[in-house]
Amino acid sequence: MPDSPSDDAPPDLRDLYQEVIFDHYRRPRHFGHLPQPNRCAQGDNPLCGDRLELELQVDGAGCIQDVAFTGEGCAISTASASLLTEAVKGKRVDEALTLFAQMHDILVDGDTGAEVGLGKLAVLAGVRQFPARVKCAMLAWHTLRNALTQTAQVARTEDLSTPEG
Repeated sequence: MPDSPSDDAPPDLRDLYQEVIFDHYRRPRHFGHLPQPNRCAQGDNPLCGDRLELELQVDGAGCIQDVAFTGEGCAISTASASLLTEAVKGKRVDEALTLFAQMHDILVDGDTGAEVGLGKLAVLAGVRQFPARVKCAMLAWHTLRNALTQTAQVARTEDLSTPEG
């Protein structure tokens, strides 16, 4: 059974992946503010209107104890942020940065081999079939990278490369 909704995946599997994305859009996980975040970053996609703020609580050992996001966005952007929060909570900073690199490899570079072991995050791989939407899916991940590396600038999609440019 494929790990991502590719063109050759059975229709029922593609439907399942689509349902996961819409579930995370309709009922985003970890949506809201943290009481005392110590890492924060903002993301902006002016082409689609996606805007988000990501807050993390990282302990002294470099483990992400809690994560939340707020903002408004399209279904793909919101689902990606929701899936991201589930994936990185409890991970070390270096593990979360590795997930960022994997998502970048899959969505931007088209590396299907990077999908191995992603679990639920693999549903986002199908977005690469729609190059105009890759920036929507990657916005939360670039925002995460900025928060973890404590980069002060806002993650803006016009600064991100995609398969189309």
